[in-house]
Amino acid sequence: MTRLSLFISFAVFAAVATAEAAELPDAIKQAGALHLTVNSTYAPMEYHDPATNELVGLDIDLANEIAKRLGVKIVWSETPFAELIPSLQTKRADFIISGISDRASRRETADFIDYLTTGPQFFVLAESDAKAAIDLCGKKVGTTRSTSFPVEIEKWSKQNCEASGKPAVQFVPGENSIDVRNQLKQGRIDAAVQGSETLPYAQAQEAGKYRIIGEPFAIGYQGIMFRKDDAALREVVTQHLATMIADGSYKAILDKYGLGANAVTRPMMNAATQ
Repeated sequence: MTRLSLFISFAVFAAVATAEAAELPDAIKQAGALHLTVNSTYAPMEYHDPATNELVGLDIDLANEIAKRLGVKIVWSETPFAELIPSLQTKRADFIISGISDRASRRETADFIDYLTTGPQFFVLAESDAKAAIDLCGKKVGTTRSTSFPVEIEKWSKQNCEASGKPAVQFVPGENSIDVRNQLKQGRIDAAVQGSETLPYAQAQEAGKYRIIGEPFAIGYQGIMFRKDDAALREVVTQHLATMIADGSYKAILDKYGLGANAVTRPMMNAATQ
C-alpha cells in the first residue's frame, strides 16, 4: 500500500470513527425523519427538474446522502428565500441547506457549517456592450434582495466606480434568481449578479443568452445553517459531512453538477469573514 493510500485510509477511518461517536438528537431519531425547507429557484443547488418536476440539485443530493448515513428520511418543504431563516428559527426546519451564504450578520442565533465556496459574479445578455465590470458603473444591476449580494455590489461600486469618479451602480432588487434573469431579458436592468456556482447551469439551459463579466468580486462560503442551541445535530451532521469528504462521495456530488472546483477540503464552522 502506498503512503498516499495509507493516508487516505486513515482519514476515512478517523472520520467514520468520529461520526459514529456523535449522537442524533432523540426527537429526530424517534421520528425517523429530518424536516428540511428549501427555496427551489436556485439551480443547480435546488430546483425542479423541468422534465419531471422532481426536486433535485446539489444541496438535495448532499442532504439525502447525509440523511441516509443518519438512518432517517427527509420530509422536504419549500418556501421563498426570505422565509428560510424564519423557518429555522420557528423549528419548521431542522437545519437549512439551500444555497444560503454564511454571513456574520446571520450568526446571532445560528451557526454555519461551510461546505462550498461561492462568490458574486456579474453577467449580462450576450449582446450587451459591457466588456468589463467597470463598464457597469452607473448601470442598473439586479440581484436577489434577501441575499448578501446587494451589500457586495454596493461595496464593489464604492471601491471601483465612485472612488474613480464614476457614477455608482444602481441596484435593482429581485425576488429570486429567476426573477432577476427575467428582468435582464426584459431590458429592465443592464446586468445581474448571481453566485458563481449557478451561472454555468444558467448558461447551459439558455445557450448563448448570457455572458459572464470578470471573476467573482468577493469570496465566501455557502453553509448548512443550524440553530445555536442545536449543537448535537450540528455535530453529527458535520461529522458525517467530513466522512463524505474523506471517502470521495462529497466530491462526486459536486462533480455531478460541474462544481468540483468549488469544493472545500473540510467542513468549516462560521468561516466566512464578511
